[in-house]
Amino acid sequence: MASVPSLASSVNQRVADALASALPDAGASDPLLRRSDRADFQANGILALAKKAKANPRELATTVVEGIDTAGLIQEIEVSGPGFLNITITDKAIVETLAARAADDRLGVPLAAKPGTTVIDYAQPNVAKEMHVGHLRSAVIGAAMVEILEFTGEKVVRRHHIGDWGTQFGMLIQYLLEHPHELDHKAEDGGEVSGEEAMSNLNRLYKASRTLFDSDEEFKTRARARVVDLQAGEPETLALWQRFVDESKIYFYSVFNKLDMDIQDPDVIGESGYNDMLVETCKLLEDSGVAVRSNGALCVFFDDVKGQDGNPTPLIVQKSDGGFGYAATDLSAIRDRVGTLGATELIYVVDARQSLHFKMVFETARRAGWLNDEVKAVQLAFGTVLGKDGKPFKTREGETVRLVDLLDEAVERATAVVREKAEKIGLTEAEIVENGQYVGIGAVKYADLSTSAARDYKFDLDQMVSLTGDTSVYLQYAYARIKSILRKAGEAGDRKPVAHPELELAPAERALGLHLDHFGELIAEAAADHAPHKVAAYLYQLSSLFATFYEQCPVVKPEPELVVGENRLFLCDLTARTLSKGMSLLGIRTPEKL
Repeated sequence: MASVPSLASSVNQRVADALASALPDAGASDPLLRRSDRADFQANGILALAKKAKANPRELATTVVEGIDTAGLIQEIEVSGPGFLNITITDKAIVETLAARAADDRLGVPLAAKPGTTVIDYAQPNVAKEMHVGHLRSAVIGAAMVEILEFTGEKVVRRHHIGDWGTQFGMLIQYLLEHPHELDHKAEDGGEVSGEEAMSNLNRLYKASRTLFDSDEEFKTRARARVVDLQAGEPETLALWQRFVDESKIYFYSVFNKLDMDIQDPDVIGESGYNDMLVETCKLLEDSGVAVRSNGALCVFFDDVKGQDGNPTPLIVQKSDGGFGYAATDLSAIRDRVGTLGATELIYVVDARQSLHFKMVFETARRAGWLNDEVKAVQLAFGTVLGKDGKPFKTREGETVRLVDLLDEAVERATAVVREKAEKIGLTEAEIVENGQYVGIGAVKYADLSTSAARDYKFDLDQMVSLTGDTSVYLQYAYARIKSILRKAGEAGDRKPVAHPELELAPAERALGLHLDHFGELIAEAAADHAPHKVAAYLYQLSSLFATFYEQCPVVKPEPELVVGENRLFLCDLTARTLSKGMSLLGIRTPEKL
């Protein structure tokens, strides 16, 4: 179905048309329409226009009001103060617009006018290393942005730039060559290897190889020679390197599965995936003069990037010994993503502490012509996960928290919360376990996504699984509660979710309806600003408005008129669908019974 214009956009267009008639020489004018506490909307643009036209703003406002087409949409317009317009919508327009949204599978949310191709780089663990709490935000924020952008019609290409290259592999490969059974699997039944077993193998091998590397000079020499073999593409060395990558993927995918995230193998392209481009990338930069040789290294300099000594700090693309740094790989990835994948936008979901690196990489790519006005790159920088004490999240022993342990504890806590109410609503043990997963993982994701990505946030499981406050559990319970209401109404058989535009709306119904209508604009804003936290904030407000509506407006027994009940059930149904869709865009499931 076609998208449904929001009430705000309809009002905005009618006020803009009236402005154009009142000030024909002013060209297209923005009414600056905003939600208002005094009415449904307030138009604030007349003051600036009056000043520009050297007119009295209140007189201009009165002229504009006389020219506004109110038919079928606007109930009342009041000129306030020096020229603000307070605009109230008719109840009929609210219900009719919501009915049109309810008739559409997409809830009337429009597709982007000019969708492009976005390559989003997120969820970037390192081969042969355990995932810790620091890997959480990139994965969760990136996955939400993928869903939001795809919902707007954008073509999204996922890229997981795993750390699968570097000098440490010389040590690991050499040790495996000399101890060939260290990555053998213990699964005797021929079944799938667990992520825990894969990580246990890798941890054991890493520790043993590091101990040998630090204590045995001859092994250290052999390991360093193995790095040369790896970079040269020697077949046996590459085959052993691939074993580390494959073993790590078993572990990675098990963690992402716990996070209820879908990671596809073709999307996992690590540092190694750009090796064949590095020499050409350097040549292109040097030949064009974007990069210059400095003390044997290939560098890019910037006027505004200086070290503590006041001297310029360059981006080093190639080291003086001929080795390549991260910059060479990142610049090659940009070339590939723009040239091969046809990206119009690149989003990097990366820790804010890497902001300077990406600022220099993006500027270098612009100078080289790989980024331009048609192709932009942005870093969706995120802050740090903190403990309850406000310090970086660590274990009691001062170790970095394993991501698997954190997720398991969240599910355990959430399952306990679900179990408390399970008997009352008749959940089976299987449903308790399943809902515990959905609530626990949802709690972790929502705590992250309800905070602006750039900010640090405190990881507090007690708060995350709370039934009150701004938590995903509160939203999930709101959804389950509505589904219960709809089931009971259906069992009663006397009322169905039917919209009745002829009815007068109570204040709580109006507030809920206007917020439901804002969903499409909110999604467009969240996509444009790369801000999933705006979706979370919208959903929390939606749940709060529904709670007020349910308290003030009887749904199941709306005496004396049955049609009132039908209309309120309609509002319940659309609220549930909007909650479910919004939560799914954040990667959070909504159980039907909770």
